[in-house]
Amino acid sequence: MVIPTRIMRNLALRPQSASAAARAFRALLHDGCVLVAGGKPLKRPSALVRGSCVPKHEIDAEPFGLRIFLTNVHQNPDLRFLVGYVMKRDSRRPRIYARIFYKDTALMWRAASHLVKDRGEFWIGKGDVTTIEIDGEEYLCSQESTTDMPFELQAALEKVARSAPSIPVNDRILERVLRRAPAGRILPYADFTRLRRRAAAEPRNRINRGRPVASFARKHDPASLRFVTGFEPDLSHGIVEVLDLESAYYGGLVRFFRVLSTNQKIQYAFMAAPQRVWIIPPQALTTELTTFALRTINVAIDEDVCVPGYEFHYMDETDDGPVLHSQIPPGFAGAHHPDDEDRADASPWIDLLPIVHEFRAKVLGATV
Repeated sequence: MVIPTRIMRNLALRPQSASAAARAFRALLHDGCVLVAGGKPLKRPSALVRGSCVPKHEIDAEPFGLRIFLTNVHQNPDLRFLVGYVMKRDSRRPRIYARIFYKDTALMWRAASHLVKDRGEFWIGKGDVTTIEIDGEEYLCSQESTTDMPFELQAALEKVARSAPSIPVNDRILERVLRRAPAGRILPYADFTRLRRRAAAEPRNRINRGRPVASFARKHDPASLRFVTGFEPDLSHGIVEVLDLESAYYGGLVRFFRVLSTNQKIQYAFMAAPQRVWIIPPQALTTELTTFALRTINVAIDEDVCVPGYEFHYMDETDDGPVLHSQIPPGFAGAHHPDDEDRADASPWIDLLPIVHEFRAKVLGATV
């Protein structure tokens, strides 16, 4: 099946009170909708849907064929998240899926794929995987962008996050909602991958035939970035919408620019903080979402195009000596974040990307 595409505005919350959203949600359960959490139907939905897990908001997600209910924001020591309840409107078996939507350090809302909590390990699943080669050995690696929620939903999620103070919680809600995996498992389960595999099986759904829309002619040379013709961001005429975010981590106001490619087949997001600019991995314009409220189609791009403003860069002490762990291209790491010693400033790399220089000049009105 060829998935339809559509250029749409940011989706909004339904104009209703918190109590009205809760009543609408409970009415669905009363009418026979099955609530699924942790990969299993719940015999007693009330065991989950109580207290802070009662939804207070609903996104008007009809263009994606979904109903999405949201709680207020929760905060544990490591994660700022919402509990989301996702229902497909045209489903023959009416089911509502409990999900965890969280905000990452690149300021994107994501959907967690699963949870590993075993023998001291606590890890939120980062979506689909790919195989990489390091020193002749093959390893599975998470494709974190596969958990990025649609750009069109980010404004509504932000509004919910700002609507009330964060609720301090422990890990219990995450354990109830997310599917538990054994130690070391980064591969998501079939409920995350099934629709993605089906969508990719149709060649006409693949963006640029599944090949990267941008890559580097020379490894670790930011000036050698090249876009496939038509897939470059249209910074002159392609800005769809601008969203204002607040981030203490990045020093205040951060502006989120959603930008179409020149061929209008994909969309980019540029983040502009007071001192930094970075690019979010591009997305398709397809209207099919999974029950995680995620697109089923990827846009392939060299990951070094989309390094966030601060990225992992730290030394790990081992029995054989210190080992550097870094997701910033070699030689381009700046100072560490003042409040996060595991992340360093990636601007020395990002600011040398020609498309970032162009964005600063055309959109921000700056030349540096």
